[in-house]
Formats: sequence, structure tokens, C-alpha cells
Amino acid sequence: MESTHNATVPPRNIQPPNPNAPFKEVDVATPSSSIRSTAELDGSGQEPNGTEEEEENSRTVAADEPSAPGAQDENIPQRSKLKIAVIMFSLAVAVLLAALDITIVTTALPTIAEEFNSASGYTWVGSAYLIAQAASTPIWGKVSDIFGRKPILLVANAIFFVGSLLAGVSVNMDMLIAARAIQGIGGGGLITLANITISDLFTMRDRGAYFAIIGGVWALASSLGPVIGGLFTQKVSWRWCFYINLPLDGLAFIIILFFLDVKTPKTPLRKGLKAVDWLGSFTMVGGTIMLLLGLEFGGITHPWDSATVLCLIIFGVVTIGIFFLVEWRVAPYPLMPLDLFSKRSNLAALGACFLHAFVFISGSYFLPLYFQAVLGATPILSGVYVLPTALAISFLSAFTGIFIKKTGQYLPLIWFGMLMMTLGFGLFINLDENSSWAKIIIFQIIAGIGVGPNFQAPLIALQSLVPKRDIATATATFGFTRNLGSAISVVVGSVIFNNEMKSKQSQLVATLGPQTASSFGGGSAGASVGLIQSLPNEQKAVARKAFAEALSTMWIVYVAFAGVAIVTSLMITRNKLDKQHQETKTGIEAEKEKRAERVAERAERKRKRASRSSLPLDTEAQNSTPVVEAEKETKV
Repeated sequence: MESTHNATVPPRNIQPPNPNAPFKEVDVATPSSSIRSTAELDGSGQEPNGTEEEEENSRTVAADEPSAPGAQDENIPQRSKLKIAVIMFSLAVAVLLAALDITIVTTALPTIAEEFNSASGYTWVGSAYLIAQAASTPIWGKVSDIFGRKPILLVANAIFFVGSLLAGVSVNMDMLIAARAIQGIGGGGLITLANITISDLFTMRDRGAYFAIIGGVWALASSLGPVIGGLFTQKVSWRWCFYINLPLDGLAFIIILFFLDVKTPKTPLRKGLKAVDWLGSFTMVGGTIMLLLGLEFGGITHPWDSATVLCLIIFGVVTIGIFFLVEWRVAPYPLMPLDLFSKRSNLAALGACFLHAFVFISGSYFLPLYFQAVLGATPILSGVYVLPTALAISFLSAFTGIFIKKTGQYLPLIWFGMLMMTLGFGLFINLDENSSWAKIIIFQIIAGIGVGPNFQAPLIALQSLVPKRDIATATATFGFTRNLGSAISVVVGSVIFNNEMKSKQSQLVATLGPQTASSFGGGSAGASVGLIQSLPNEQKAVARKAFAEALSTMWIVYVAFAGVAIVTSLMITRNKLDKQHQETKTGIEAEKEKRAERVAERAERKRKRASRSSLPLDTEAQNSTPVVEAEKETKV
């Protein structure tokens, strides 16, 4: 990634100084000058007024701007509109497949479980993909920083291709679950690296439009997945849920190989592997898997207070805590630089991402349950019925990208989206067994209008607030946060829904009898939807009402989280979106430069804090500079 000062020019091109321009010191003769400029942007020599966060943001913006108005990195290849369209097509196809595989198996699972005679593996076909995707997401960004975007994107495509092939030819449930985990690793890379690649290709001002394409594709794929999966299962074979990936993924691979023209460092394999934060990778992957497994087991295969669930959740959280300790004190090239979490606005953008995913995924997961259990729709039709949400999301995603490109503003869209999302999901509380289709469609459209803007607007906000060197890791962290929010949301919603169904056992027993009522109690309610259609009309009405009321209570909780999202989004600060673009640097040398810059910035912050507190600095601190501190740290 590029440093914050890469506007340095050869001496013969130096322009006369502008006395009114902010001063940016650049010592051409000193190799370490690149890390000095971030600390010396105020030409007066005085510390700027305002909070430390505002000062840091202003330094980042100023340092990121080229030295001359309209300056552009001369090494950036000039791409035609056709070439950009071809590249975006390949990235959109990659994201389409990765998103499609989240939901395409949902309508095929009963057939798969029956063919392999494995009821216990029913849920793991879907969970293996989601857990592997979430756990692997943070790693892809840093690995692409070391080896370059293009080769790692091709590796992710290849892994997804192999996983899809193995899933299609699976001979038993264990093989299918393992193949789905391989798919998840590749899918996590495809989604993360597509966003990182877009960040490399386009200016901050323009990339919102291209993120909108990715967000719209993701929303459509997630909604159409159950429909496509059901059609394949009924008309051909469930195996085509995975075979369909092979030609499309192969096409994306070929296009990326021949048309994606981003700079790739010649990093030696051994040296690159040595630079990977392996300890951080293992602790992050291990902690995430344990945490998500504990949440997945809880209340379904094991009681929440069982030793298995408690140990998985506790050790998962502890291991993730160890990961952050490793990133802080041990890793020379961390997966998640803790500087990402040092500013309130960055945390607010990540918090908005988590809460947005938490609320949005509930609609994708529980609206089909409402259509099947309360309205009596088939699995395929329930996928069709959520299209109003998907179409509204896609339309607003496109509008968001255009708005950001034209105005350079992202905060109004974030706030508008959070408000509309809260309103839309609040209206879901009123859905019952007698709701009209007009009401159902309008409620979905309002919710979709609220969800759409915040697929990309918080990411644009986060990228504008971090130094350019950290955009890849920030994007990967954003993706991990979204995956984690989605996974936790489904568990929370399921627990609330199951508890509500359990509380209605007395009225169900009075009408359905104890044996039938037990099928709708606790964790078995969602799996017993098909039983409702076989009940007599009077009993069917009671069961549908119970499902509608349980879902209504669950929506109240999601509305509360949406309200928290509104408050969180208010803490995101406004920042300038650059219209200039500079080539992103990757490779080992770029990683060393990033590390030196971070050390210099930390040293400067320590000096400022000591100065503010009016405490005397020790002799070594007084005589040191950010450059000296950075050189000491780099040598270590």
C-alpha cells in the first residue's frame, strides 16, 4: 500500500513554494523522510487546534493529497471503459457465486439429507460455508498486501472452483461438508478481494459506484439463491447447485488473468510466507471457529449451559483476545493493525457495519420462514416473495454509488439508510396470518430502501478515514465484521423465536394435542414448518398464529438493534473523498514502509500526549524523533 507522502518528486521538478499552502516537509536526501511527513503537516510548527482524532484525520487527508492540484500517479495504466466493464464483470461474477452459495443450498438440504441418509449433517452443509468464510476473511487482505492482489484473487478463485467441484461429486455427507468449508474459504477471498481490488482501481470518489454494483449483485444473489437451488433440485439434481459455479468461476478466472492490470510485486514465495502473520492467523481463525461453533451448537445440538457450548464460546472469546494481543505486541506485519480501532469514527463505521449486517440478515433468514409457516408458501415461492426486498436493495445500492460519486457525501446516505431500515423492520412487527400482499410488499420495499445504502457507504467512510496503506486490511476487517454480525444475528433471532414458540406450548397443546404441539416447541419449530400444511384448518390457524406472534416478538429485538445502529452512525465523521488516484504499493518493501510509518506516528502521538499533560519528558524522549523511533523499531 502506498505511504502518505508519495507525492515526493525529483529535485529538477520541484516547484517554487507557495507561502499560503500547508507545509509538508520532505527531506529528499533522507531515506526516512517518508515517515516524517505525516507528523509535520502544519507549516506553522504549532499543533493544530481540535481533538487528537480531528488532527489525525486532517493529517491523513493532507498527506494523501498529491503535491500539485490534479496530480495523478503517472504509473497508473489508463483503462478504457470497455476494459473497466470487463474487469467489473469478472469481479461481479465472482461475488455473485460466493453470495449465491450462502443460500442456494437451503431448498436443496432436505433432498441432500435424504440421499445421504444423514439428518445430523443437515445444518452443517450451510454452516460449514459460513464459518469458513467468516474465519478466513481477515487473512485475505494481508496476504494480498504481501503477494499482490491479482495472484491472490486467482488463488481464491481456484480454491472456490475446487470446493465447488468436490461438493458436486460428493459421495457422502462428510465429503460434502468438507467441500463446503473449502468453498467458504474461497468465497471469503472472492468477496473481500473484489472490494480491495475496486479500491485499488478507482479513486475514493468514484469507487462508491463500483461498490454499488457489488452490493446489488450480492443482494440479488442472496435472494435468488433459494429459488435457483429449488429449481435445480426439482428439475435436474441438487449437485447442479455446485456444478453451476464451475463454468462461471472459470470465466471469471480467465478474465482476471488476462485483463486485471494492477501492479504485482515479485515477492519470493519463501520470503512472503515468512512475512505472513501466522500466529495472528491461527488465533483469529481458531477463535472465530470456536465462537461460531459454540453459537451454532447452542440450543440445537447441545443446551446453552452445557460444557461443550460454554467452553467453545469462552475459549473462542479468549483466543480472539490473544489475537489482538499478538497484533499489538508481536506481529511485525499484523492482519489487523490496532490503529484501525484507535479512533472513534473508525469504530463507529465498523459498528454500523456489524449492526447493519445483524439486522439485514434477519430479513433474508426469517422472512422466508414467515412466508412458509404463516402464509403456507412453498420453499421456492418463499424465495420469490422476498424479491421486493432484493430489488429495493439493488436500486438503492446503485443510487448510493451515483450519489457519492456526484456529491462526495456519504453521511446523509448512512443516516437515511439506518432510519429507513429501522422503520421497515419495525413495520414487520405488524405482519400476521391475515396481512395483505400490498402491506407485505410495501413493508419489504421500505426495509430494502433502508438496507441498500449501507452495503457500501460505511465502507467508503472507513476507507476515507484510514491511511491509504491500511485500506486493504481495513476492507478485510470490514468484511469480517459483516460476516460476524450475520452469524451472530441468526443465532440471536433463532433463540428468541424458539423461546417464544416454547412459551406458546400451553395454547398449542390445547388445540393440537401434546404430541403435535411438541413438534413446534423449542428448537424443532423451524424444522417442522412442513407439518403445518397437513393439519386440519382449525389447528392450522392456531399454529400459524403462534408462528406469526413469535416472529413479531423477534422483530422487536431487531428493531432495537437498528435503533442502536442509528446512534452508532451519528458518530461517523465527515471526510473529504479524493478525486485523485495513486497506485497502491504491495510487497515486502511496502510492508516495511508501513511498519515504519506506524511506529513514527505512534512516537509522535506519545510526544503530543506528554506535551499536553505538561509532564517533563525523559532525556531520551526529548532527544528522539519519530524517525529515530521508527528506525529503531524497524531494526528490531
